[in-house]
Amino acid sequence: MFFHSKELQFNARVSKPDPRFARLLLEQFGGGNGELKAAMQYFVQAFACHNPYPDKYDMLMDIATEELGHLEIVGATIQMLLAGVNGDLKDAAEKSEVFGEGISKDDFIHSAFSVNPQFGVLTGGGPRLTDSNGVPWQGSYVNANSDLTVDLRSDIAAESRAKIVYEYLMQFTDDKDVLATLNFLMTREVAHFQQFEAALDTIQPNFPPGVLQSDPRYSNLYSNHSMGGDARGPWNEGTSTGFGEEWQYVEDPLAQVRRTDGLTDLKPSGTDRTEASVRSADKKLGKERSGEIRKATPEKNLQWSSYGEERKAEKRKPVEQEC
Repeated sequence: MFFHSKELQFNARVSKPDPRFARLLLEQFGGGNGELKAAMQYFVQAFACHNPYPDKYDMLMDIATEELGHLEIVGATIQMLLAGVNGDLKDAAEKSEVFGEGISKDDFIHSAFSVNPQFGVLTGGGPRLTDSNGVPWQGSYVNANSDLTVDLRSDIAAESRAKIVYEYLMQFTDDKDVLATLNFLMTREVAHFQQFEAALDTIQPNFPPGVLQSDPRYSNLYSNHSMGGDARGPWNEGTSTGFGEEWQYVEDPLAQVRRTDGLTDLKPSGTDRTEASVRSADKKLGKERSGEIRKATPEKNLQWSSYGEERKAEKRKPVEQEC
């Protein structure tokens, strides 16, 4: 059940209209890294958590709902940046100084519509659910795989991309009021990043993503597939970050492929893991994860919300008789 409060989470303000920046800000309204994408992604991901992981369901729904509030902040800011395009354009252009010295109403109309014709011919001077180039929002932006070790990593990446878009947007306006709003929204991306990271850490083990632990013959190979400037670093020497295996640097991948019959005869090297130990780990973790879900999810008489449970519990309590 959703309730809408008319007060914005942040006091969004605009010093003066700016149709050009309004178009750029559409990226966070209907773009692939915008607020609606985030809200829908966390909302959809939450369903698979409802029974087995109610704490993660609560977190995802809370953040999804906050993201809808951020969408409202972005939409309100775009609307304010387009003030004068919709409604009382002529009066505003003739009576207000917000358009700047020497800017006529005709110049302002031309500026707004040349930047984005949709502001005039489709939206009447309001935001539209597109990115900055007019590409409509689409559900394919949403990533949901019903595995928290995967979904939470997708969410961390989503917050990272949204954060950097706000960071870039801040370079294209000098409006202090708008910058304050962008700073707030950018900072909330950082907060959500940390929340998802903390939630992922509560799931152990969480590497690699999913259940299957990966083949030890190939998990620590680094193949040198380019010629010249062969860079070395912790991604191809020393130990790997996830398994702690020793990286095996393959100088000539083609020779290795030919020598091992397309890597099918390759033996594990630089690792204590074996194919047998991996099969055992796969079976153990798969049984554990599936057990959590099955235990928490009845197969009949399903009910999403527990209406009246507290009242039923009260009725089951023994009645105390007065002496």
